[in-house]
Amino acid sequence: MTTARVDYIKYAALGLLATAATPAHAQLGTETTSYTLFGTPGLILMPTAEVAADSELAFSYSQFGPNANGTLTFQILPRLSGSFRYTKLDNFWASGPLRGQDFFDRSFDLQYRILNESKYLPAVSVGIRDFIGTGIYSSEYVVATKSIGDKLRVHGGLGWGRLASHNPIGNIGGPRPDWDAGKGGTLNFSQWFRGDFAPFAGLSYKVNDKLTFKAEYSSDAFTVEERRGTLEYNSPFNFGIDYEVSPAFHLNASYVAGSMFGAGLTIRLNPRKPQARSGNEKAPLPVKPRPSRADSAAWSTDWVSTPEDHADIQRVVSDALGKEGIRLKALALTATRAELKIDNKRYNSQPQAIGRTARILTHALPASVESFEITVTQNGIPLSTVTMRRSDIERLEHAPAIDMYQRVTIDEAAPSALRNSDLPNHDTRFTWALAPYLALSFFDPSSPVRGDFGLRFSAKYELTPNIILSGAVQKSIFGNLDDDTYLNTSVLPHVRTAGALYAQQGDPAIEHLTASWYERPGKNLYSRVTVGYLEKMFGGVSAELLWKPVDSPLAIGAEVAWVKQRDYDQLFGFRDYDVVTGHVSAYYDFGNGFSTRVDAGRYLAGDYGATFSVDRTFANGWKVGGYFTKTNVSAEDFGEGSFDKGIRISIPFEWALGTPSKSESSAQLRSLERDGGARLQVDGRLFDWVEDGHGDAYAGRWGKFWR
Repeated sequence: MTTARVDYIKYAALGLLATAATPAHAQLGTETTSYTLFGTPGLILMPTAEVAADSELAFSYSQFGPNANGTLTFQILPRLSGSFRYTKLDNFWASGPLRGQDFFDRSFDLQYRILNESKYLPAVSVGIRDFIGTGIYSSEYVVATKSIGDKLRVHGGLGWGRLASHNPIGNIGGPRPDWDAGKGGTLNFSQWFRGDFAPFAGLSYKVNDKLTFKAEYSSDAFTVEERRGTLEYNSPFNFGIDYEVSPAFHLNASYVAGSMFGAGLTIRLNPRKPQARSGNEKAPLPVKPRPSRADSAAWSTDWVSTPEDHADIQRVVSDALGKEGIRLKALALTATRAELKIDNKRYNSQPQAIGRTARILTHALPASVESFEITVTQNGIPLSTVTMRRSDIERLEHAPAIDMYQRVTIDEAAPSALRNSDLPNHDTRFTWALAPYLALSFFDPSSPVRGDFGLRFSAKYELTPNIILSGAVQKSIFGNLDDDTYLNTSVLPHVRTAGALYAQQGDPAIEHLTASWYERPGKNLYSRVTVGYLEKMFGGVSAELLWKPVDSPLAIGAEVAWVKQRDYDQLFGFRDYDVVTGHVSAYYDFGNGFSTRVDAGRYLAGDYGATFSVDRTFANGWKVGGYFTKTNVSAEDFGEGSFDKGIRISIPFEWALGTPSKSESSAQLRSLERDGGARLQVDGRLFDWVEDGHGDAYAGRWGKFWR
């Protein structure tokens, strides 16, 4: 085979990843997808061309022989899925100073369906495994899946790399290039679809709605593990069963390689399918229609010149909104117009808070008031003003929410912060909470998961609506974050790798103690200055400026901070290290929930570079994204992982509980937290909350306006 022919085949295979599929009869994601022991779509160990429902998130754990896997798989797009896997191999090191010790490996996989199943043609997918890691599981494949009736599916494909380690039948491009992974974290694209390739096949049979049998011929001979003596490989045939306890919970059991039994579980969630029935909140007030204009007394405007009437209306509106978890921050009235500013403390959807406010106004305001101008605020800062006609509210109460959306206007709010004189006399400025906390640390070199559970006391006081004092103290009750004995060999300033020392000595600890000042310095502009103990490791001062038009998909921000490293006990003292850090940031919303962000600047260890992020945000507040950071720190100086990268997930409590809440549970899975690319953590960064009060966020969540 000529070199030109080899390159043509290789690049044609790679090009399949971006090929638009031919329209087919089967709808994507309608089939039930099973997951392998590696936590990826497939049979037992081998991949299939199946795809999960769009947005499905699967958490898997499995064990077979010396191999334990924890995997997160996300259906990023209807055709594209991605997986992050953490693997433990028992007694992996057969010689040297690590003899007898376990090996922990992190890897990323991608799979793309290039052809949907049709009446005569199978579904076809292309995938790459462990493409940015140590390469232990490095492999590529092309696989097809065909359904025969409602119960039987047949699968077959070709694999390269590790998936060609048993009985290869051909070769593309000569020997597969050797791969020096170094510290890990670098792309091994020079190996993709190169070298020997081997066939694999399998079938799955759905006995009933709960039970599925699987069998496969595997092209993975476990050569790495067998060479190290950690397992015995006797057969390419694997057998297994999958049992659906519930649509969200699956158990599986397998017999692998003729020598090992395996078992696992998979938890499947989908942001589009709430775990709890929504709408558990108390029903809103019905819209109160105004009397006929023939009732001249009801439509009188004499109240406008009576201060007592204004005060009574303000009290009624404030009390009614307070019962809904909405704080009235200001109210101005004329004979035909009501201008009010609100702070939504309860609803994950701002349009739901606006809708409930509008309903209350139909009860509280005189009949002559026709125009409602509702301004959403946060941290004392007006974000946007939604203007609507009362007559539209009365006429469209039982119509689809989109009808109302088409009749409102959403504009930038006046660029001025709220003042104390705007507030109702009984406005609450002091709030506090005592709640449990759970702190988790993933993937340190000696343990895959560490954690602490304890109590956290937090308090907040508003000197003015836009100047806020905030603090939190936490006390660990039990956990093992302080058990980390890993020797810190980082050659960079220890801005993050000293985390174990902070856990060991900081109990109890001042999590943060800050004063923050928020402002609107001009049109489309927002600002923040925060001073104090900013996070558990650093204190100092941070200043930020954000440009974000209310109806623009683009936002640009800049932040600069001078910070000093805190003492390990996380009380009031500081260490000798200080640094000036800062970034210029660009944010862009592509629509359909997809957005990207670039932060370029100087990090805590003094290194310069940029962080690139992509997120998918759902209308109910779910967010799933990934990021990576490249700085001028070399892979050798950075250490294991070569550069910072990770996956982040944010799940709103409202989705899980079915009751209104602005709280959320967030997790960040990074390959390993090191000193390079480390960024300051500050509560109240502008874009994180400004975007929720702008038009692009309203559009996706307006369906809850009448809820």
